Amino acid sequence: MSFRTIEWRDDKVIMIDQTRLPGEEVYCEYGDYKSVAEAIRGMIIRGAPAIGVAAAMGVALGAREIIADTPESFLRQLDNVCDVMARTRPTAVNLFWAIERMKRVAAEHSDRSLDEVREILKAEAIRIEEEDLELCKAIGRHGAALIPEGATVLTHCNAGGLATAGYGTALGVIRAAHEAGKNIQVFADETRPWLQGARLTAWELMKDGIPVTLISDNMAGFFMKNGEITCCVVGADRIAANGDTANKIGTYSVAVLARENNIPFYVAAPTSTLDLSLENGDQIPIEERHAREVTHLQGLPVAPEGIAVRNPAFDVTPARYIAGIITEKGVITGDYTAKLKALVTP
Repeated sequence: MSFRTIEWRDDKVIMIDQTRLPGEEVYCEYGDYKSVAEAIRGMIIRGAPAIGVAAAMGVALGAREIIADTPESFLRQLDNVCDVMARTRPTAVNLFWAIERMKRVAAEHSDRSLDEVREILKAEAIRIEEEDLELCKAIGRHGAALIPEGATVLTHCNAGGLATAGYGTALGVIRAAHEAGKNIQVFADETRPWLQGARLTAWELMKDGIPVTLISDNMAGFFMKNGEITCCVVGADRIAANGDTANKIGTYSVAVLARENNIPFYVAAPTSTLDLSLENGDQIPIEERHAREVTHLQGLPVAPEGIAVRNPAFDVTPARYIAGIITEKGVITGDYTAKLKALVTP
């Protein structure tokens, strides 16, 4: 990879500004937790695993700002920091998973000095980043076996290095297949309204020299019907206990089209994206974002002023449309309820 999505450097969090890609490769520096929270909310960093890493680093920064005389006071103030991070985006479960992990580590070491706890939390945030990179490489290895030689893979949104600590989930599968010497190419949906496919996925794959063709969101069915798509691989923001999967808005449409055209549709995600507390996808909270994201494109109006707008950022694909869920522990097919539970049971 020729870029870094996020890293901890000199007690600051450094992120590539994804709102400015592909035009400019700009890195932003954050020295406090509130600015990290704003970066998550403002889509400077996005993608479920990546915002989990960002949240952990934000909590570690917040711990450095706390002044406390007792462990109880420290943990109480840390809870406030975590609440700020948790209010940034509601759908991606990795955010909450990372926050809870940081809170647990702080509680387990609350008998240490404040300086020691700060260093422990910093180390834990960096560990989450490092683990994510390794998890994505494992996802890639497992998923690459599903990609046939000569395949054309359709992906939606960006589930690449920009959405993770650096390798990708769906794009990790594609990268691993390419690295294994398979002659493959990618069709990338543009992914309205934020154009993550056009701006980010296309940019990543071109940098890696992986053949990619950009299509608008409403073209997928055309290419599927014409036999030009071999399989679909997407990421995930939250997976319910039965395998229902929330991902970027438009993913459900791709899955339905894939089923109609007998094309396998795969989801690639780490086990930290599982939320087995939710029985099915109907219980996944769906973020709705500002109307301006739909009515304007790069600041220019593309719709009549005053038009009513709905802007859900995610949709849920029922498990019945998913041919397999690719995790760092292997590929799950069939009875998702039983197999996902077994996957995370010690």
